[in-house]
Amino acid sequence: MAQPTATLRVVAGDAVLLLERRLAAAPERVWRAVSEPAELARWFPASVEGELRVGGHLRFTFTEDPAEAGDGGEGQVTEFDPPRVFGFLWNRDALRFEVAREGTEDGGTLFTLTHVAGGGALGRLTAAGTAHGWDTCLDALEAVLEGREPEAASGVMSGRLAAVERYVAKFGLDEGEILATPDGYVVSFARDLLWTSLDDAWAVLAGGERTETGAVPPVGVVNDYVGAGPVTEADAPRVLEYTWTHEGAAAGTVRWELVHDPELGSRVELTQTVPERLASVLPTALAAWHTHLEQYFAAVNGDVRRPWPADRTEELRGHYAARLG
Repeated sequence: MAQPTATLRVVAGDAVLLLERRLAAAPERVWRAVSEPAELARWFPASVEGELRVGGHLRFTFTEDPAEAGDGGEGQVTEFDPPRVFGFLWNRDALRFEVAREGTEDGGTLFTLTHVAGGGALGRLTAAGTAHGWDTCLDALEAVLEGREPEAASGVMSGRLAAVERYVAKFGLDEGEILATPDGYVVSFARDLLWTSLDDAWAVLAGGERTETGAVPPVGVVNDYVGAGPVTEADAPRVLEYTWTHEGAAAGTVRWELVHDPELGSRVELTQTVPERLASVLPTALAAWHTHLEQYFAAVNGDVRRPWPADRTEELRGHYAARLG
C-alpha cells in the first residue's frame, strides 16, 4: 500500500492507533465525507445515526460484519468542531477525525484518524486486525473522494491475511512471555483470531479427531519440539489441555483455550507450564509455540501451510535465547 500505514503506541495501558492520509480533495469536501452520516456510510465500517453535537448520542449498525460482532453498539460525540475535528466514543473505544489543510498549491488535505482501543492488554491484541481494517476504510474514503468505486469486499479479503500478519509482526503481537511461578515458569501466548467463530477455530485445532480425557491429543495442538502425553481436559470448543513430556516423563501441561468476546472478537490463549529444573527448554518452547501460532492463525484464515517451517523455528529460538539472556 503506497499510503502511510498505522502506527501503534500504548497509553495508560490502552492501544492507540494513528493513521494519516494525504488526500487531494479540499478540506471542506473531506469534512463532509468524514462527518455526515450519508457520506460516512460510503466508507466507514458501520452506519452512524445520531446528533452531531458534543454530547450527542450515536448509534452504530453493521451491515456486512459477522453476526458475532453484534449490532454495532452505541456511542457519544466528544468533540465537534466543523470543519476540523470530529471525536466520538464507540462502545469502549474513542475515535478522533482531524481535517487539516495541506500547505500545498493544490489545496489538498491531511486527514488524521486516531483510535484509542479500550480493553487494555486484550484490546491491544486486536490492533493488527483493526489497523488493517482502517487501512481498508481509508482506501475506500480516498476512492469516494476521487469519484471511484471502492474495492469490492472480495478483493479486500484476498489480501487480509498477509496484511494482518505484517501488522502483528510490526506491533510485536506475536511475542510470547515467560511468567515466573513458585514451581518454575509458564510460557504464555495470546493471539487475536479476528471474528472467527469458536466452532471454526476449534475445528482447525481438533481436525475432527476425538478430544476426550486420556486420549492422544489431536495433531493440531502438538508439534515435534514439545513432547505430548495424554489429554487432561477437553471441553469443545473452548479448552484442550494435555500433559507434555521431557525425556519420556511428564513435565507439565500445555493448555489451548479459545475465547470469544462480544466486543473484541475471538482469541487463542496458549500456556505451557515448565518446572524450574527444565528452564533450559524455555527458548525452544517459545520458538515452537510462536511458530505454531503463526501456522494456526494462517490455517484459521484458510491458508494451511505445510511443511512445518523449521528454519523459522530456529530463527525464533535464537531470538528468544537472546531475549532471555
